[in-house]
Amino acid sequence: MEASQPARVLVVIDRTAAPPELLTAIRDRAQRGSVLFRVLVPNPAPAEWHPGHPERHDKAAAAEIALAQALPMIEEAAGAAVIGSVSIRHDPMDAITETMQDEPVDEIMISVVTHTLERWLHHDLPHRATHLGKPVTAVESPRQ
Repeated sequence: MEASQPARVLVVIDRTAAPPELLTAIRDRAQRGSVLFRVLVPNPAPAEWHPGHPERHDKAAAAEIALAQALPMIEEAAGAAVIGSVSIRHDPMDAITETMQDEPVDEIMISVVTHTLERWLHHDLPHRATHLGKPVTAVESPRQ
């Protein structure tokens, strides 16, 4: 990445709503320098559902609508337009790696509800994402 190029930050959220903690993290990152944000939501349909399962499309469509409603708040925090999409992948790690194959990413910001057991076992998404060789910022949201 050239110094004049904005940093490309992939923001991964497991819910399509934008929690206040995420908006604060995006605002803080935007204030540190030129940045382009890309919001990615893993597909909410369970992975074991066949691609032709009738509810699979409905869940993805509902996630797209909710993401579209959350993007204005995210764009306000970012101070610029933000690209957002729902992945066809259910597993967040699969969604991240697929996105990184298709477009350049300089940093990863992950906003997920953390679970104590996953953190203890080091299987939490932020820990797994560090193996991709990019700086990872974990934004913890309270469990709802």
